[in-house]
Amino acid sequence: MTKASHRNLIVWQRAVELVESVYGLTEGFPRREIYGISSQIQRAAVSIPANIAEGNARSTARDYAHFLSMALGSARELDTLLFVSQKLGYVSGRNLADAYRLLDETCRLLYSVRNKVAASMPGNQKG
Repeated sequence: MTKASHRNLIVWQRAVELVESVYGLTEGFPRREIYGISSQIQRAAVSIPANIAEGNARSTARDYAHFLSMALGSARELDTLLFVSQKLGYVSGRNLADAYRLLDETCRLLYSVRNKVAASMPGNQKG
């Protein structure tokens, strides 16, 4: 059985949209943050679809679930960094709301996919 490409996964597609949104947000950050919180936000965002793709390429459900969990960790890191950026006055408004909307949707999808993958692992199947 051939596994579908990560590019066909809705969760991966949403995560890439989130990366685009986040990069747009960080363009307005102070120049002094280019190697600070701006870079950290971008790395956390990119880590989400990267971990989804890497997990999808793994040969076991356990490995896939592990990488989905890592993607969720990066998503929560991103949530915190966006919150801190808002508190620092670096970002606000509709663009931030759009990023949070995409982040929430990505997290919901990640939890759903991870739960399905975990349920398919030996010993977790009902029947």
